[in-house]
Amino acid sequence: MDLNTYLRLDATDLAELVRKMEMKPEELINLSRRRFTEVNPALNAVTHHRYEKAAHEAGSSRDGLLAGVPFLLKNISQSLKGEPITSGSFLLKQWKARQDSHFVSRLKSEGLIMCGHTNTPEFGLKNITEPRLYGAARNPADLRYSPGGSSGGAAAAVAAGIVPAAGASDGGGSIRIPASFTGLTGLKPTRGRTPVGPGIGRQWQGAAIDFVLTRTVRDCALFLDILETVQQDAAFQVPRYGGRYTDCVNEEKNGPLRIGFSVNSPVGTPVHPDAEAAVVRTARWLEQMGHQVEEAEPDIDGIELMKQYYLMNCGEMAAAVKSLGQLTGRNPGRNDMEMESWVLAKAGERVSAADYSLSLSAWDRAAADAAEFHSVYDMYLTPATASTAPGIGELTMEKKKQEALIDNVESASFERQQELIYEMFLPSLTYTPFTQLANLTGQPAISLPVSVNKSGLPLGIQLLAAKGREDLLLKTAGLIEKSPLWKPADPHAVNTEQSF
Repeated sequence: MDLNTYLRLDATDLAELVRKMEMKPEELINLSRRRFTEVNPALNAVTHHRYEKAAHEAGSSRDGLLAGVPFLLKNISQSLKGEPITSGSFLLKQWKARQDSHFVSRLKSEGLIMCGHTNTPEFGLKNITEPRLYGAARNPADLRYSPGGSSGGAAAAVAAGIVPAAGASDGGGSIRIPASFTGLTGLKPTRGRTPVGPGIGRQWQGAAIDFVLTRTVRDCALFLDILETVQQDAAFQVPRYGGRYTDCVNEEKNGPLRIGFSVNSPVGTPVHPDAEAAVVRTARWLEQMGHQVEEAEPDIDGIELMKQYYLMNCGEMAAAVKSLGQLTGRNPGRNDMEMESWVLAKAGERVSAADYSLSLSAWDRAAADAAEFHSVYDMYLTPATASTAPGIGELTMEKKKQEALIDNVESASFERQQELIYEMFLPSLTYTPFTQLANLTGQPAISLPVSVNKSGLPLGIQLLAAKGREDLLLKTAGLIEKSPLWKPADPHAVNTEQSF
């Protein structure tokens, strides 16, 4: 197989070639490494590779649904024993995983070959991937732009064809945002659907979940078949689907369904006409397919919900800093972390147990409102992101302003701290106001590539369904993939000669 053919095939194709003994896993690893060598210097998608070990492991990989397929993991929560796992932070620069995560163990059991870890912002806190530790990951569609975050390195690696799929996670849109910005399929499954831990029963109180980024819908469905679990030691469980998600993708008809759609930002920020147009085109196509489609949105205060989301981030970062102190044997200071991490951690020191509990209650109310909405509407259609990707460095605050913000937060009252945090994240939230709802309610949501602007930058739409209804999303996604709407990333189109 030549490299051009490798770039054209998805994980399902590659696994089938290995199964038929038409390709050796070692050959696939070599092709992945060739592509990595060609494009990663420009993209900075992969921060640590282990291709030598992967080639050795590939020699004995013949069993499993994805045996022999090269794969990359996200450099946060997806630990591989003996390999670096830094969460994009200088504090963990030398840290190596002591064991495989349950997520990784499940993927290895199906024969995937782990080739390394991808770039992520520090602690996965941003919707761009520009950590101080590794530098910016770049968008394969145009190197001047971000691939998004926090699974930005994973998205860049898949969109550029280094691997056909990569590990990702989503705590506020971190799968769907980079999928929208790079032209990929990005599913956030229902809370509790995929493995967590060991030693961790929840991630961000259930807002975050590990899954993958793929180029094709059938790969997305196959990974969900593989990763679906009812984990007894986890804080959240959801009943198994009962069928095969891969069968959903091949269904010729879905519905008729009742679908609500909206192009309004939940936090009142601007939405680019391209994002609005992508939703309207999709809504019209769905209507032509026989579905009942109308403008509607859940009765949820988006600004208030985001404030509760950031309050959770504060508490989680304060806890993380405390854990890091125990882990490293010293108390981290403001110069040990990036501005956003430190600001959240300092504000988190003033978050009381009562505040935190009330915040989670707000999530529950939003989940109830979403459930009421989905008692009427099978799916909810929105933009995945409010516009195409931001430029590299565009959302990074200049140093003097960072220092001033840190000083203000450290001396401010609890109420003022929360105001400052909302203001701090507002420029980035303006790009991505649509994704956080599903994280706080626990619903599944998927970003699908249906638009490319005049400059060649991708843009996705988002579909949400009630908890446990990934089947609806995948059935619809499979039909959209076969339609004229579909505009996926083209790995052959990556231009690493761009100046930036």
